[in-house]
Amino acid sequence: QVQLVESGGGLVQAGGSLRLSCAASGSIFSINAMGWYRQTPGKQRELVATITSGGRTNYADSVKGRFTISRDNAKNSVYLQMNSLKPDDTAVYYCKQEIATSLVFLAYWGQGTQVTVSS
Repeated sequence: QVQLVESGGGLVQAGGSLRLSCAASGSIFSINAMGWYRQTPGKQRELVATITSGGRTNYADSVKGRFTISRDNAKNSVYLQMNSLKPDDTAVYYCKQEIATSLVFLAYWGQGTQVTVSS
């Protein structure tokens, strides 16, 4: 059984910063890509940033230059440093990790953490 636990969300003023964390635990054999997604009411979940096992990163255009994704393989964790936050960044943020407990990689999601940016 694999569990992802997120932390770090909250309320911040525009221009401020937050750092999200997501740690995986359980019977983990290997982890491939990790990523962060976000969702607002009535909209589809959208990609924010991803990072491969080799460290290659990809960002949504709306967050490039402001957000930084990183990972710590020893801790089975992925992080999202969010700077220069804008009210449009307000959403529930979800982490996703591609985890193999045996020979097959499956996608696991965190429970979501609320990020609210006030103007």
